Amino acid sequence: MINVGLVGYGLAGSVFHAPLIGSVPQLRLSKVVTSRRDQVAKDLPGISAVPDINDVLADPFIDLLVIASPSANHFEHATAALLAGKHVVIDKPIAIAAREADELIALAESQGLILSVFQNRRWDGYYLTARHCIEQ
Repeated sequence: MINVGLVGYGLAGSVFHAPLIGSVPQLRLSKVVTSRRDQVAKDLPGISAVPDINDVLADPFIDLLVIASPSANHFEHATAALLAGKHVVIDKPIAIAAREADELIALAESQGLILSVFQNRRWDGYYLTARHCIEQ
């Protein structure tokens, strides 16, 4: 079982990430970092809503952080998660600047951790068609 912390419970966190995490039997959503604690209590009974990312970074039972915070915070949150020894999935974009993305990739590699970008559209028909055309 992989224990997951979700950072951010706006549109991406509540509509995409929390339901997807909940649909995978090997994943357990353990904590959500958000100011929308009442919404988490309503949507995800029994899941702890915490106000600060440090609550999940310090939790030794959290293996993976899914970062769905505002894009401007992705680099900061992913860096902190990787330094805390957590695997990371970041909602697109990975970072605001290419340099930041390069730094995150290097940090994940140096820590021996998985870093991935969530791109939910890569399996849509129009994307697959474009990919097929490019490959041809």
